[in-house]
Amino acid sequence: MTFTMTYRDALAFAAAKEMDADPSVFVFGLDVPDHKRIFGSTKGLVEKFGSERCFGTPLSEDAMTGVAIGAALSGLRPVHVHIRADFLLLGMNQIANVMSSLRYMSSGALQLPLVIRAVIGRGWGQGAQHSKSMHGLFGHFPGIKVVLPTSPQDAYSMLRAAIRDNNPVIFLEHRWLYDIEGAVDEAHLPALEGPVVVRQGSAVTVACTSWMTIEALKAAEVLVKRGVELEIIDMRTVAPLDETVVAGSIDKTRHCIVADYDWLYAGFSAELAARLSHRCFASLRSPVERIGFAPVPCPTTRSLENLFYPSAVHIIRTVESMLQLPPADLSGESFYSYEERFKGPF
Repeated sequence: MTFTMTYRDALAFAAAKEMDADPSVFVFGLDVPDHKRIFGSTKGLVEKFGSERCFGTPLSEDAMTGVAIGAALSGLRPVHVHIRADFLLLGMNQIANVMSSLRYMSSGALQLPLVIRAVIGRGWGQGAQHSKSMHGLFGHFPGIKVVLPTSPQDAYSMLRAAIRDNNPVIFLEHRWLYDIEGAVDEAHLPALEGPVVVRQGSAVTVACTSWMTIEALKAAEVLVKRGVELEIIDMRTVAPLDETVVAGSIDKTRHCIVADYDWLYAGFSAELAARLSHRCFASLRSPVERIGFAPVPCPTTRSLENLFYPSAVHIIRTVESMLQLPPADLSGESFYSYEERFKGPF
């Protein structure tokens, strides 16, 4: 059956489906059962499954990540929810030194079916401590799968696939995606999938992570008025990384932009651009361009946030430069104002 639902409802629906199907699945984390329910993404779970399978935790990321690892090693399937990805750094010893290595160090004898859900992205005035993504950092460690679903369908399908996976999965969700609506086929349950083309085009390939897919679709809406058709690819899974879909697109467009929701230096965009530059050297008519966070800690004021975070405007200007087009007058365009909709986590 297919439903129309928001991204947040798709996450709650997926968790409920897996908890129904497997009594070893449980959801826990800071504020998971409170009145806001992690932006509504855990709504209905404590009512249906009780406080033994959906419960809050102390504010102790390192200890609680250790609890999650222990539960997974004991045969349970924990879903550990963090309201902000930034504070996963406090559990980095558990993530980088324990979680990533156990299956390898045990020659596969140990399974670690653990999902860590974490919220990324801007709201209003979040500042430097509440604004990171870090998918490139987590993807750096072999043994961890890292996914960033963008659509409600992917939120539903990929969360169910992540819960069923016997490897640790870090599952990153942008704040502004929670209000996105779309069709969700409850029967669509693939394994964790890689890149997918979300818009066909012939002029420039734009490979995106998370919220940058939404910004790229807006850029395409503006550029098509000038006869420029962007081909947009949602990367979805950054570890393990499969660049085949992007490389195939470059064979057609001959140009590529990596629009990453993170800093550029030593990040995921650098890895993907390096692979594409090597693999597609004969096809590319211009160097692979990269778009991402400004190389500073995230500022707090909205006007500076708008300069820090990459947007549709950044993509448009990069495409114009790449194709040697004069800059368009964008004063009549209406760009997304999701910061006006965001009401805060509390």
